[in-house]
Amino acid sequence: MIQLKNIKKVYGKKKTQTTALSGLNLTVEKGEIFGVIGHSGAGKSTLIRCINLLERPTSGEVWVGGVELTRLGKKELQQHRGKIGMIFQHFNLLSSATVYDNIAFPLTIRGAGKAEIKSKVEELLSLVGLEEHRNKYPAQLSGGQKQRVGIARALASDPDVLLCDEATSALDPQTTDSILSLLLDINKKFNLTIMLITHEMHVIQSICDRVAVIHAGGIVEEGPVTEVFLKPKHFITKEFVNRDSFSGEHAVYRTGQKWKRLVHITYLGSKTYESTLSQVVRETGVDFAILQGAISTIKDTPYGKLIVALEGTEDAVQQTIQKLQEHDLDVEVME
Repeated sequence: MIQLKNIKKVYGKKKTQTTALSGLNLTVEKGEIFGVIGHSGAGKSTLIRCINLLERPTSGEVWVGGVELTRLGKKELQQHRGKIGMIFQHFNLLSSATVYDNIAFPLTIRGAGKAEIKSKVEELLSLVGLEEHRNKYPAQLSGGQKQRVGIARALASDPDVLLCDEATSALDPQTTDSILSLLLDINKKFNLTIMLITHEMHVIQSICDRVAVIHAGGIVEEGPVTEVFLKPKHFITKEFVNRDSFSGEHAVYRTGQKWKRLVHITYLGSKTYESTLSQVVRETGVDFAILQGAISTIKDTPYGKLIVALEGTEDAVQQTIQKLQEHDLDVEVME
């Protein structure tokens, strides 16, 4: 659905040049929710604005729905942009227009008839839960309500792609969750391809299927959220995930004939709720202490993390780790 090929974006000229994107490649499949996470200045806003050519790349190709947008003339580009909806961090609503008229705006610009506009706006008001606010102005709405108007407006043209530019960063946590839930419902109901950028791992974890980590204008890590979130490789990804704060120098030590080893165990899916650890240590005779643990979800998939101290003979400890791995648990020795 979206394919970026060797995208480079440079601002300024010669000695004052700044490279925002440096030969970036990315593919987003139809119907998925794809997240891009990065710190401020990493290039993520430039990236998402290059997709609908609000920012034209210095070089490279932008494919959306099988069409290479950078080769289109002004009129053709305008037509294809109609299939790319966008919502913004600060809503970008028309302050002098009502909720109804803000949602109707793309249809009005297109020249749609009154009956078509009324039918579509009524449908979208119901979808985003703003039926009772149709005649209010943006100044009378909360931040969450403004973003719902922005989402409805972006959907007015029946887009194939929805781009979200830090759509929840101006909202409180509870409102953020309600907006993310709405985006997830829209994705499921319309099979709409959603690409969002954020600096919040919670946003990625809540609704995304895949994620790319952007740093210094390039993608440093990419994959299914379950893999990237639970097994981060790049140091920037690890900063976002913040897996643990244990020091490796204390991870393994010996007391008499016993070895104590700290391990990080990750459970995924139904295994999160199984008693695998207690079953294995009964078999191996190893003692254990849970030092830290949590259970949460990545989109609809449960996962668990444990920091566990295993204590026993060296062979028994090693056997315990092996048996846990044989049960398809991810076991990382912290050393």
